[in-house]
Amino acid sequence: IKRWVMLLARSIASRVIRSQHRRFRVMSTAGDRGFRVLVTRKIPDVALERLRSVPGIQLDVYEHSAQAIPTEELLTRAKGVDGLLVLLTDKVSSDLIQAAGKNLKIVSTMSVGYNHVDTNALAEAGILLGYTPDCLTETTADTTVALLLVTARRVGEAMAAVRDGSWGTWQPLWMCGVDVHGSTVGILGCGRIGQAVARRLKAFGCRVLYSGPRQKAEADDLGCEYVSEETLLGEADFVVPMFPLNAATTGFFNMQRFKMMKRSAILINATRGEAVNQEDLLIALKDGLIGGAGLDVTTPEPLPPDSPLLALGNCVIFPHIGSATVATREKMAVMAADNLVAYAMGRKIPYQAKL
Repeated sequence: IKRWVMLLARSIASRVIRSQHRRFRVMSTAGDRGFRVLVTRKIPDVALERLRSVPGIQLDVYEHSAQAIPTEELLTRAKGVDGLLVLLTDKVSSDLIQAAGKNLKIVSTMSVGYNHVDTNALAEAGILLGYTPDCLTETTADTTVALLLVTARRVGEAMAAVRDGSWGTWQPLWMCGVDVHGSTVGILGCGRIGQAVARRLKAFGCRVLYSGPRQKAEADDLGCEYVSEETLLGEADFVVPMFPLNAATTGFFNMQRFKMMKRSAILINATRGEAVNQEDLLIALKDGLIGGAGLDVTTPEPLPPDSPLLALGNCVIFPHIGSATVATREKMAVMAADNLVAYAMGRKIPYQAKL
């Protein structure tokens, strides 16, 4: 019996060792050279350490955080890699896929959206796409409501008045904005972020309308009212698009829709810059067709300093900071890294986009 127990113990130990070897075995499409990953920007250290902690992953990081990797350098450094970790500023095109070569099997983007990725080209090449869904809902909702408040109460103008010395004797109507509490807010596309915005604005006593392809029980449970697009645009004091960018929503806010809005209405856009026709927006703001606009996204980004929108007192522009908190950006980076780690280890990637 004692000998049998010893043999059983050795067998179990051997299985454990083999299991550990399998656990840390890194796949590669090019023999035993390791799994090569190019990271196109200096992302939070916690994510880079996650990648470096896996034996066999060979990391190449573009060591800049304030600038995007130049296209030519991206094409050069991508040659022969197994995986790419990219940002919204990186165009994942057929040219990049061709430059990377046959070893490229996965692209992981540190973003929720992936309009910068040629998904058709990836699908044709059999390359997987990872992304970072559902990680910035609450943070982006915070920013959206902040943008709404800043625009409604003319906070940017008020701060400038303090700095430039134009703050003088108290005046009854100086720097007066509009109330958010008790107002009517219209959300176009009441998905997760839209619902998070609605929860916050309900605390202000707002009436929240929403429109979209279908009525949503989750939004109804928050006390939101499902209405037609025409009703929403005609009744809302604040119009907040929260729909995805596609062929139907690109340029959605144009002169036709501005004319459907109340003259006092304020547009708040923290979804995609391409959703707004900025030339029409400029005319609508200058001619008083709408009361104001708050934008966290523009076309292009960054917006040129000489953009006429920046000269308007009724237009507030944030530099695309919707998800800009340390905790959220670290979470996004780790999720993007985890996609690559999982693939390298031969496991299903946790956050895979459908191509």
